[in-house]
Amino acid sequence: MKIKSVRTRVFEWKGKVVPPQAHFCTNASDILFERGDAMGSFRFHGWLVVEIETDNGIVGIGNCALAPRVAKEIIDLYLAPICIGEDPFDNEYIWQKMYRRTHAWGRKGIGMAAISAVDLAIWDIMGKAVNKAVFKLLGGRTKEKIWTYASKLYANDNLDLFLEEAQGYLNQGFTALKMRFGYGPKDGPAGMRRNIEQVRALRELAGPDVDIMLECYMGWTLEYARRMLPKLAEFEPRWLEEPVIADDIEGYIELKKMGIMPISGGEHEFTGHGFKDLLERRAVDVIQYDTNRVGGITAARKINAMAEAWSVPVIPHAGQMHNYHLTMASTASPMAEFFPVFDVEVGNELFYYVFKGEPQPVGGYIQLDDDKPGLGLEISDEYLSDFNIIE
Repeated sequence: MKIKSVRTRVFEWKGKVVPPQAHFCTNASDILFERGDAMGSFRFHGWLVVEIETDNGIVGIGNCALAPRVAKEIIDLYLAPICIGEDPFDNEYIWQKMYRRTHAWGRKGIGMAAISAVDLAIWDIMGKAVNKAVFKLLGGRTKEKIWTYASKLYANDNLDLFLEEAQGYLNQGFTALKMRFGYGPKDGPAGMRRNIEQVRALRELAGPDVDIMLECYMGWTLEYARRMLPKLAEFEPRWLEEPVIADDIEGYIELKKMGIMPISGGEHEFTGHGFKDLLERRAVDVIQYDTNRVGGITAARKINAMAEAWSVPVIPHAGQMHNYHLTMASTASPMAEFFPVFDVEVGNELFYYVFKGEPQPVGGYIQLDDDKPGLGLEISDEYLSDFNIIE
């Protein structure tokens, strides 16, 4: 079996969009003065789909959402020629060729997201070729079902609406919730107060037996985070996520050493080399790579092995099938993130408009089908008229 062709398409959403309100989520641009939309560059309303076909007719599907137009060009110009003619079961060899031949410019960021999309498609082919779910190729089932946390709860100055959304997740059986902070260093003591009011309201609603996660999305500085952590301690969060920018590893280390609450990160880190650094420097309590960014399944499975050896849990960013297969197959992963199906807003929810086949949580848990080969995804035709598709 050989790879015959690599097809890339960008699905750009042109349908209804729900505009986020002001202060709905902190981000790395918050430290700057803004003339426009500070969160604009972090919203993504396009998705890259990769379809790799073999000479015996098997088609594997991969995807990524970081700068999809640029990722498409990288695959078309650089990665596809590397893959065509190769046996997809030589996936490590193919991955190393993609990584090493683009190393001067592709080892982090969009280049690695493009490699991830190709790698996912190759694993999908391997599963389909042997009629096995991908998680079966990764070691098989390590848990009966996957515990998930509901991940939305963007900041809202209207606490009643914020709590109404949270109550909806509790009613569905979720026992873990993640909220976003809306205020950061520029907003001063008044912003701190709003942040704390929101966490307090959520904890009072959820009670002591529900895990609460707190998301900063790189929107705080080290100085601001140092001031905030003691104020948040009473609410016993499961973790504080990405309190500072991804490159400030010393900042993560310092916050972790405070010992007030677990610190999570890694959504914006890449390959085993990046996570080796985080683990050896004891920078994070929870690893949160996304498989369609970090280097695909070939890279992620190695990170899982390292994390298991260091006893650091891996809870991938964004849920989605490429992450669920790794979570199911790894004892390093106790749970998974789940973005509820919603109108298109920030962009994570767009996955459900492009693909079909992903299971929905029941009582806060997701189940994978042992008998569904590959990743278990198909390209949906339900919303095609709402996309501008770039070949």
